[in-house]
Amino acid sequence: KQWYQRRVAITAGECVLLLSSFRLISSYSCVIFFLNMASNRAEKSGLSRDIQKKLEAKYSQDQEAQCRAWIEEVLGEKLSNSELGMHNFQQCLRDGQILCKLLNTLNGEPLVKKINQQKMAFKQMENIEQFIKGCKIFGLKDGDIFQTADLYECQNMSQVLANIAAVSSVASSSKGYQGSCIGTKIADHNERDFDEATLNAGKFVLGGQMGFTEGENQSGMSMGKTRKVVDM
Repeated sequence: KQWYQRRVAITAGECVLLLSSFRLISSYSCVIFFLNMASNRAEKSGLSRDIQKKLEAKYSQDQEAQCRAWIEEVLGEKLSNSELGMHNFQQCLRDGQILCKLLNTLNGEPLVKKINQQKMAFKQMENIEQFIKGCKIFGLKDGDIFQTADLYECQNMSQVLANIAAVSSVASSSKGYQGSCIGTKIADHNERDFDEATLNAGKFVLGGQMGFTEGENQSGMSMGKTRKVVDM
């Protein structure tokens, strides 16, 4: 009887293990299925297609050339595809490895602890997500950062260029990077200290928005006058 109970317990444990394995395999299959759907998205139509065309029209190859040269300067290596073009540049950055290396190099200590080298789609998208999180820690604002689909699915590559330029701006302004800068330099903090006499003198100066315009009047204005052939 004890042997039978032990055998039933072992059989029940095997069933639980098999069921857990089946659930794990099913979950993994679902992830792969949805990632394949994302990478093979149907062509847009209607309003979505018009918006996509406008986004693609904003893309600048001159700005791309600047970003390419700057990335190669920081990393000290050439990008995999040297030909200019939106889709060519997207292929260079699509796996997220170059962007993660760029951020780690500029920051000094790694912001992205682990860079995935695998070719699987969800691993590449994970690299991009880690780069986006690292950009927020680096000092970029939310409006400067692109979304994962903007790069991985080539939805908005002009925003990717803007993101790289913003990284360059922050690196040159607040992270001590001494190389070239392709973004707008961020203004330095310039706090002013006025003495009490200067502050008090400013209280007696009226700006034009307060209604005082130093003797200006409405002479010469024709507002409200009737329209005549000869102005008497």
